[in-house]
Amino acid sequence: MTSAEATARLRARGLEEPDAAVVVDHLLLAERMGRMGHGLARIPWLETLLDGELVSGGRPRRIARGEGLERWDGGGALGYVTLSAVCDALVADPPAGARVVVAERCFPTGVVGAWARRLADAGLVALVTATSTPRLPHPDGGPPLTGTNPIAIAIPSSGGDPVVADVSMGAVTHGDVLAGKAGPEDLVPFGGPLAHKAFALAVGVELLVAALAGPEPAAVVVAARPEHDPVPAFRELAEGLRLPGDSW
Repeated sequence: MTSAEATARLRARGLEEPDAAVVVDHLLLAERMGRMGHGLARIPWLETLLDGELVSGGRPRRIARGEGLERWDGGGALGYVTLSAVCDALVADPPAGARVVVAERCFPTGVVGAWARRLADAGLVALVTATSTPRLPHPDGGPPLTGTNPIAIAIPSSGGDPVVADVSMGAVTHGDVLAGKAGPEDLVPFGGPLAHKAFALAVGVELLVAALAGPEPAAVVVAARPEHDPVPAFRELAEGLRLPGDSW
């Protein structure tokens, strides 16, 4: 599928041109990063969401604002569109110190590291996490209880590219299933015999986001001005080894 075909299919489902561009640009970035399950293979799934629970013309909006906390409502829009608007707002008006942004009804969010990197490229330390529909079961088995619930942390640097750590709690991602690279039965917490650790993190994110944003899938973004620049010294310590985010 080409980017033009993907855009046309989203437009046919009612997405306005700027929103379709946000989504397709994000999917193409994921493919450039090698994350094919987060790429254009998601278009058929996104079409089903736009035919069902989401609103093609939905608009995210900021519903509350303070210096330390903002609240956004996705308004039925695709989560990509909501997080793009959140990042644009943070870059345009960065916090004096730190700001927590709670994005209610924000799904799907794609590669959360991409949103964190956008903030780091603007000079902000960033943490982005998000929930989804239940996909991961308890390590002992049973029905899915949490989403794969990724966490991304991005640290800007005066010496070049930021460091971006982006980890999902699943042994595979839902995108891998959509792309046919894995089956639904492979969606379990990562870690094998230590899977209880990934499950614990997934539960922590699930309940943290739900406590702040309510029961529907949502996202939380933390952005702060850095006081120090630890990245150059860490890169020197790593002696040329690849660090998280370097493939971007």
